[in-house]
Amino acid sequence: MANEPVSTISKKHSMILENRKQMSVSGVKDVSGFDEQCVNLITELGDLCIKGEGLHISDFSRESGELNLDGEIDSMVYSESRQTEGGFFSKLFK
Repeated sequence: MANEPVSTISKKHSMILENRKQMSVSGVKDVSGFDEQCVNLITELGDLCIKGEGLHISDFSRESGELNLDGEIDSMVYSESRQTEGGFFSKLFK
């Protein structure tokens, strides 16, 4: 079991927000984009857009799925994950 690839293991997704200044997120698959006003994450439960001012990713581990973020956090919005491999019909007609 120790030799299983990391990508096949499903990680739990959770967030801890402290005083709207520090945020810890688990279950992060990747960071799709970031700047000081917006951080876009791909999580186990969909895409997550975090908006604010002076945002800074202080730590990110793709292996563990842990991300730490600092700055003034104003909002967090989920959207469905974008499927880059195509949908049901594209797989059906391969």
